Amino acid sequence: MKNNTEFCEICREPVMDEYFMRLAMKEAESAFAEGEVPVGAVLVIKDRVIASAHNVKEALNDPTAHAELTVIREGAINIGNWRLNDATLYVTKEPCVMCAGAMVNARLGRLVYGCRDERYGAIASRHQLAHDPGLNHQIKVVSGVLENECADIIKRFFVKLRRNTEE
Repeated sequence: MKNNTEFCEICREPVMDEYFMRLAMKEAESAFAEGEVPVGAVLVIKDRVIASAHNVKEALNDPTAHAELTVIREGAINIGNWRLNDATLYVTKEPCVMCAGAMVNARLGRLVYGCRDERYGAIASRHQLAHDPGLNHQIKVVSGVLENECADIIKRFFVKLRRNTEE
């Protein structure tokens, strides 16, 4: 893949955003296959993946085992620094309050997410933690990257879950 200086002629976003979001989608597909809510995340510094993860709440019986938190933890360990100022987090769904708070605390440089979460989203939909002037850090945000694909896998998961519950 080319470096981050090339931009899409249609949306004007870096071409690399779509590439890394597709990697996050692969993580979401793994979560789907494991019966987890299909959210995937990839943490990138200088066009290099430093961590990737998907939801594992059910497998670990851990309410904090969201893809975003797992990838932030692993990424900080991998680079030996909890400050992620130079990192971009790609996640398939708009982060919740818990995950958005962790991103602010980690000093995340940039967040790219796929679809909105009207019910629990803490970046733009319900709350705006990434840009809260009362917090010590604001995050650059790009939304809507592969939005339809990211929303579709979540819709398919819940349709399947409802179907299995009815049987």
